[in-house]
Amino acid sequence: QSLVSSSEWLQHYGLKRNKLSLSQILSQIGFQHSKDYVTTLGKPVASRYADGLFPQYKRAQDGSVYNLTAKKELILHFVDCLMGAIELYKQRMEWLTSESRQIFGVIQERCIVIVLDFGTAAPTEFDLCRDALSMVLVEQVIQIARFNLIRAAQDLMKWQQKPTPVSEHTVKAAVMWLWKLDHMTAVNHTNSAEALLEAMGDEAVSS
Repeated sequence: QSLVSSSEWLQHYGLKRNKLSLSQILSQIGFQHSKDYVTTLGKPVASRYADGLFPQYKRAQDGSVYNLTAKKELILHFVDCLMGAIELYKQRMEWLTSESRQIFGVIQERCIVIVLDFGTAAPTEFDLCRDALSMVLVEQVIQIARFNLIRAAQDLMKWQQKPTPVSEHTVKAAVMWLWKLDHMTAVNHTNSAEALLEAMGDEAVSS
């Protein structure tokens, strides 16, 4: 699946056009119980002619009352539409919280630098980190435009001097570089800050 923002995803699946918000549904299956200002009473008064004629629904948000006039078939149609929308949201959430997205979220920026700070990771944890980073490179970075890797260390380590165009070859090369890194003792806060500053120093980098 392509990496798209939530708004683009909604547009793609037509959930905005299908008018499935509560207000939109209510306007299609009934009409609002209206009030008008009565001069002699000096206050708004709701009409009473509909009382008992229609089922009514009161919105918790603003207290407005709707008289429901739709036939059962139309109600069932909206039930089907809503169930379909719910299923799409479930699929979207499963996708957003799977694989590398579960750890890194969804990368939407076109030019990024990943700063590697392995902290006090033990050798086994160091390998787990590299597994996760390899996953994000292969699954997500492959779909953007440019990237680079910088490792926080006593002597700062950069995969490339500047963000590199994404291709299968460059992603594979970055994964190989990642797995050739040596396990080191923890870096200090200064090293981490230097790596971040280096990553942010290129104006082309958006994240």
